[in-house]
Amino acid sequence: MIHTVCIVSLSRGIIGEPFVKHETDLGVRRLEEMGLKVKFGAHALMGIRYLDEHPEKRAEDLLAAFRDPETDLILCAIGGDDTYRLAPWLFEHGELAAALRPKPFLGFSDTTVNHLMLHKLGLPTFYGQSFLADLCELDAELLPYTRRYFEELIRTGTVRRVTPSPVWYEERTQWGPDQVGVPRVSHPNPGFELLQGPPVFEGKILGGCIESLYDLLTGSRYGDEAEICEKYGLFPNAEDWKGRILLLESSQEKPGPALYEKTLELLKDRGVLGAVSGVLLGKPMDGAFEAEYKEAILQVAGELRTADGLPLPIVSNLSVGHATPRCILPFGVDARVDAERQIITFAP
Repeated sequence: MIHTVCIVSLSRGIIGEPFVKHETDLGVRRLEEMGLKVKFGAHALMGIRYLDEHPEKRAEDLLAAFRDPETDLILCAIGGDDTYRLAPWLFEHGELAAALRPKPFLGFSDTTVNHLMLHKLGLPTFYGQSFLADLCELDAELLPYTRRYFEELIRTGTVRRVTPSPVWYEERTQWGPDQVGVPRVSHPNPGFELLQGPPVFEGKILGGCIESLYDLLTGSRYGDEAEICEKYGLFPNAEDWKGRILLLESSQEKPGPALYEKTLELLKDRGVLGAVSGVLLGKPMDGAFEAEYKEAILQVAGELRTADGLPLPIVSNLSVGHATPRCILPFGVDARVDAERQIITFAP
């Protein structure tokens, strides 16, 4: 059971800004009401500019959280776009490997890159929620589906099964103090959708935000990102992807279908799509380009076959990542997807 949560800002330092204090206070109160002790990394509240200028301090907070014997769960504050910059302070002299302790690590979005860093060192992690996006939800209560998985994680240290959310929510356009208690607009959610292939498949899940993967491999956002990825071996090779289940979900930037398809082609060229046992697609935020994304994955991966010669299984409409509400998906443990029964189960 988890007793102490440490919140770290590994990407954008937004939780240190005054304009989100009403959200941060709300999130801390909710965690405490769950019986949790809340700690912040030493630099987590230093603000956007400071953390932009000091990636080494972000790295220090992650190392300290792993070393801290009191911390049971490392919870990422929010995403961003440059957590790759932590790599030299985590890998140059084996710093992260030396600090690593077996404890849950939870985050999504740009945190995809941190998940890959920890995967490189063999640590299972948890994808799908963050402090600001989930615990600080402005509605009167945590979104029920989101709460269900977070509470399971803090109660048991893991997540054993994921089923579809009965609803999906439109993203907010305002986050000011006057929005506290204002409910989100919801719509019925149809559940997991099998796009092709057998409905049941197995493997360890890995992946994350599709734009984060694209930027990491191409350096299109930051010129040195691909170089750092290559230097420290942050992206798994094709052999490492063999038999895994690839998770892909899109961000609030809502990438156009052309970029989405370009990223899929890149993953195919890198040997990822040809190695995995199946693909899971997160529901896009606000349903943006949902039909086009499905068409793109079928265009790029439609002819691929599994080791058994069957069409590569592709399941869409998971409530994970940037679309609300959010489940939590364990990375690095055996998973079984059953699209007919609408359930994903995980080994202990």
